[in-house]
Amino acid sequence: MSTMSIDCSGMNCPIPILRLSKAVKNLRPSERLEMIATDPGSVKDVQAWSKQTGNTIVESRQCNEKFIFIVEKAA
Repeated sequence: MSTMSIDCSGMNCPIPILRLSKAVKNLRPSERLEMIATDPGSVKDVQAWSKQTGNTIVESRQCNEKFIFIVEKAA
């Protein structure tokens, strides 16, 4: 199963979360999506979004200037 990816580099709040929400809606339950962002605020934003929507953050890491999130759509 391939993981879809969206690149939100250079975008500031709330655009990365809006793009993430829209992309996750197109997934089937248990499918995963990778989001790449450069806005440091995206770390807290993705955590809050996960709690609010019930979708799971499978991985959250920083690689140089980029923040990489793998989220799994809730069943």
